[in-house]
Amino acid sequence: QSTTARTLLLTLLSLFFLSTHQVFGLSSVAQVVLGRGDFGQYLSINLGFGIGVTLGIHAAGGISGAHLNAAITLTHCLLGNLPWRKLPAYLIGQFLGSFTAAATVFGLYYDALYNYSNGNFTVMGPTATASIFSTYPAPYVSLLEGFFTEFMGTLMLLLGILVIHDEKNNGALKGTQALLTGILVLGIGMGMGMNTGYAINPSRDLPPRVFTAIAGWGMDVFTAGHHWCWVPVTAPILGSLAGVLIHKLFVDFHNQPVPESGNEKGQPVVETS
Repeated sequence: QSTTARTLLLTLLSLFFLSTHQVFGLSSVAQVVLGRGDFGQYLSINLGFGIGVTLGIHAAGGISGAHLNAAITLTHCLLGNLPWRKLPAYLIGQFLGSFTAAATVFGLYYDALYNYSNGNFTVMGPTATASIFSTYPAPYVSLLEGFFTEFMGTLMLLLGILVIHDEKNNGALKGTQALLTGILVLGIGMGMGMNTGYAINPSRDLPPRVFTAIAGWGMDVFTAGHHWCWVPVTAPILGSLAGVLIHKLFVDFHNQPVPESGNEKGQPVVETS
């Protein structure tokens, strides 16, 4: 029991520190928004999140299985790949890490935030800054289309991760999985980010939203966009399950069996089928 408790504590601590890979993504958004286009464009944001995911997987893969996404963690629990007793530690670690990332970016760009908005932190409007930290739908996007966008983005994320790590089919070369997963996130952002900002991860969206509510943006962060806040939490979970189902039906069930060789040390649990 002491060994299990120590393992869970290490997992929580590793996710707390290593989920701060999100600093790359959030800071890239801050630089584009607050710099008014002079310090990057939309592609900069996509690259920031892709690089952050790549480094996060490299850093956390051998300790916690690189569980950086609550939707994927829950999916693995539902599939029996991860014991339910570990779920609280994983979710708490992800939440604290993402919350800390938001606080870090807030401190890093506080003067720029104040200058950009004249000290008036708003969720909507010409000088809105809440979208630096969490996702909000574009004004023209309905709640249904926003939900479908997040669902499809997470479906493609899970499907891509499973394909990258599918050694029975045509898996990626050993050592390249983290880079390819980062490129996968980059591709999702480039192709599916316009409508909602591609949260595709409850751990990426909810903790910074809570932080902004505390840090001066108020409860508008939960009511804006027709109470958008629940969509980046629920849609990725359903999209994650759908991605696993599609991979099972159209790829995994048709793979040829391979001899059991055991998992290698450091193999990310989050990215196995």
